[in-house]
Amino acid sequence: MGTAALPSVADDDGHMAVALDEARAAPGHADVPVGAVAVRAGAIVGRGHNRREVDGDPTAHAEIVALREAARVLGRWRLDDCALYVTLEPCAMCAGAIVLARIPLVVFAAPDEKAGAVRSVIELFDEPRFNHHPRWRLGARRTEAETLLAEFFADRRADARGPAPAG
Repeated sequence: MGTAALPSVADDDGHMAVALDEARAAPGHADVPVGAVAVRAGAIVGRGHNRREVDGDPTAHAEIVALREAARVLGRWRLDDCALYVTLEPCAMCAGAIVLARIPLVVFAAPDEKAGAVRSVIELFDEPRFNHHPRWRLGARRTEAETLLAEFFADRRADARGPAPAG
């Protein structure tokens, strides 16, 4: 696998737009709006959004869903010629799956200061004892991803407070 086949920074906006479209589907079933797409040679081979609530599955994060679909489509678990676009920095579980799938490049829109495992809380991609170290880029469509998350959590807080008293 040559790195020339991987998307360039110029490709990030378009691929992240598709990941954001995936993220917008998650709140429809009460899941946090995170989306992901796996890209190989410019084509999307896997896509997903958070499905933990609707599936009752703690592992149904957007990245895992997209990786599973890419592996099924390509007929192999090694995804060493694919890039993964995610609207939020991967957590430890997802970062571990990315390493194990041999993904060479991850692009994420927004950092996750509470659970991010690429740069925010821990840096799993830089763990020297791992046999694979994905490269990563941050920031493609960051404002859009952060706004989507902020609006989702604001709506949840408003729902938890209940209706405003009549005046």
